[in-house]
Amino acid sequence: MRLEIPVHETFQSTIQGEGYWAGTPVDFIRLAGCPVGCPWCDTGYANGGMNLPRQVRSFQDLITELRSPRVVISGGEPFIYAQLPALINTIEATGRSVSIETSGSFWQDISNSVWVTLSPKHHVNWKYPVVEFMWKRASEIKLVIETGKELEFYAEYLTLNPQIPVFLQPEWTQRDRTFPLVLDLLKQFPHYRLSVQLHKYLNVP
Repeated sequence: MRLEIPVHETFQSTIQGEGYWAGTPVDFIRLAGCPVGCPWCDTGYANGGMNLPRQVRSFQDLITELRSPRVVISGGEPFIYAQLPALINTIEATGRSVSIETSGSFWQDISNSVWVTLSPKHHVNWKYPVVEFMWKRASEIKLVIETGKELEFYAEYLTLNPQIPVFLQPEWTQRDRTFPLVLDLLKQFPHYRLSVQLHKYLNVP
């Protein structure tokens, strides 16, 4: 197993802006590459990201950068890499907690202690359904709301494990329209919660 992995970017001593851990101090490791192609991708992978920064980094280099008690591995799509479980183990060996943000379309066997944020994109690209196991393994589900039809699309899956918190997140580029849309959805589904992308309002990485 190679102890290196393709990285898009890293940044340290910031906050988690979304979901359950919003407002907590974290470091980010954004891995390079994602085939799903969400049109509003924050990281620029809407068209596959062929021209985006990509640097193969050693695990040791990534570890020496860490500053926060929790490390978020995002992308791109982290689960496309066979090295992911080894990277998680390396980070956890430093005493830090690990979160992963994923579309759920891929899976690697990872540590049970990892917090998994499932943000399904099957409604965006039919080629990438969620691995069924992920609906129960997820620690939280985060739905990016663009049309308001997302809850209907995933309705049968959202009830598989009622203990998993569900967050509704207004699509940022159309937030003047999607924020009121999410507030209306929360009236219908009061057991779900709002995710507002704090980092964008605060203008931090």
